[in-house]
Amino acid sequence: MTPAAKEFFQQILETPSVSGYEQPVQALVREYAGGFAASVRTDLHGNVIAVGNPDAELRVMLAGHCDQIGLIVTSISEEGYLYSKPVGGWDPQQLIGQRMTVHTDDGPLPAVIARKAIHLLEPEERKQVVKQKELWLDIGAKDQKEAASLVRVGDSVTLQLGYEEMRNGLANSPGMDDKTGLWVCMEALRRCQERGGMNVALHAVSTVQEEIGLRGATTSAHGVDPHVGIAVDVTHATDTPTIDRNQEGLIRLGGGPVVARGPNVNPVVAEGLREASSRAEIAVQWAAVNRGAGNDANAMQLARAGVATGIVAVPNRYMHSAVEMVSLDDLDQCAELIAEFVLAIEADADFTPR
Repeated sequence: MTPAAKEFFQQILETPSVSGYEQPVQALVREYAGGFAASVRTDLHGNVIAVGNPDAELRVMLAGHCDQIGLIVTSISEEGYLYSKPVGGWDPQQLIGQRMTVHTDDGPLPAVIARKAIHLLEPEERKQVVKQKELWLDIGAKDQKEAASLVRVGDSVTLQLGYEEMRNGLANSPGMDDKTGLWVCMEALRRCQERGGMNVALHAVSTVQEEIGLRGATTSAHGVDPHVGIAVDVTHATDTPTIDRNQEGLIRLGGGPVVARGPNVNPVVAEGLREASSRAEIAVQWAAVNRGAGNDANAMQLARAGVATGIVAVPNRYMHSAVEMVSLDDLDQCAELIAEFVLAIEADADFTPR
């Protein structure tokens, strides 16, 4: 990972991008990709599409979504507290006692989210799982008038953002899902451009609104009309207690990229990724996906007349929390694997399952 690439990774993690509010991070993507892509454009949905070797007939699309889960402000109480609804899949238990940020027209505003103290909970309340509607955001306002002068209904809210490196090449931050995948897509394009010799037009797409229904992948895949697509997202690292590895498989942080097999994956693409890993001597981990995936691969595979789709994933501990954790080596190897795969595709390659 080059210093510039690492700086870009940290920047996108520390930039808010709740689904539907991705503009700040997409500005960073455009600026960074503009340094190596043949062209960079933004479609009407907000997807950013960086292209290498655009005149080639065979089109390959890499999709990593830039949006993150968050909250949206729905109302302001008479006392000046903010109420919200989730954007994306939240476990409300993850929110209790968190430092948050409300992203307003005038900039970020610190907030905390909580419930009444344990001392004040009735015995029955202590046994209940908290509901999102029972939590409120406190910005320190004295009343509704003050709060409303700072915050508008519809403002987005994130966990307090911040990147932190740990032992053994690990790092934690909110939003690893899926700014890791976004980074891998742009880095794979950069490496392909740097090495040259691509026989395909490579479209690296920073997709929007994945967390609320794979929406950006649906629209961008229709626009790009790729023959081959690879979705790059996170997957659950199962090297922690309490996870049933017989059902979920064994996926380790630092174990390398995760390559999926199953009905959402074109077998020719999966074999091409296996061969690429062998040539580049990259250790990969295998995952079974028994249905349409819950990531951009699902939308890409079904675009237009169909796309030969693959899934490459970054192992991630503690998904959809404030402390999502990944291995920086896994990220680097994901980008290398995809670059090796793309550079080996012949101009007349056929990905039709036989």
